[in-house]
Amino acid sequence: MKAMIFAAGLGTRLRPLTDHMPKALVPVAGIPMLQRVILRLKAAGFDHITVNIHHFGQQIIDFLKANDDFGVTIHISDERDELLDTGGGIRKARPFLDGNEPFLVHNADILTDLDLSAFYRHHQESKAEATLLVARRKTSRYLLMDSDMRLRGWINKATGETRPEGIARCMGHWQEWAFGGIHVISPTLFRQMEGAAWEGRFSIIPFYLSICRDTCLQGYQDEHVQWFDIGKPETLEQASRAMME
Repeated sequence: MKAMIFAAGLGTRLRPLTDHMPKALVPVAGIPMLQRVILRLKAAGFDHITVNIHHFGQQIIDFLKANDDFGVTIHISDERDELLDTGGGIRKARPFLDGNEPFLVHNADILTDLDLSAFYRHHQESKAEATLLVARRKTSRYLLMDSDMRLRGWINKATGETRPEGIARCMGHWQEWAFGGIHVISPTLFRQMEGAAWEGRFSIIPFYLSICRDTCLQGYQDEHVQWFDIGKPETLEQASRAMME
């Protein structure tokens, strides 16, 4: 099974820790977050993992080599010339991810006890082209889902901005969910990334919102999952305490 880990970020929220190392190698209770994610993916059956790199990218290459790629096949999607954001990063990594089976995408700075195998199977058994981990978590930006957990739109509560056009007229119909930074994507979605509109740097969420009217994209929720965004100092500390306990 295939997966991709986003490890190219600048890690600005974790400075000064990331002034001399990539965010993905910042330790959580003594173990680099990238190592934690790789081992969880491996335990769930993912054996071909693509890691994108940018900020101090050579350190990640050296780290993986020193650990014999943790016993799985690792592909490097090199973004050191240009940081491509999440959507552009997935499109660049297409040669490693394309094929006949879905692939899982996992932010390096997300730590969770989500059953990744069950999450992956849920996508396989559905008719969706992408399945996004979501939760009832307080944030300023929400994905808007219908009663069948199909993605319909997005809202920024701080600014009032909504997408796609016209979604605001139906606001009472939708449920608000926070995105959890993990998703499963069917390679058929790559066809909709072709063309000039999706070249270079772009985020995956605006891409999803541009196609959600005609493409089945769904949310997946597990209320018992423990979840940390370890890209922030306060939650990195919380996660470290939880891992030590």
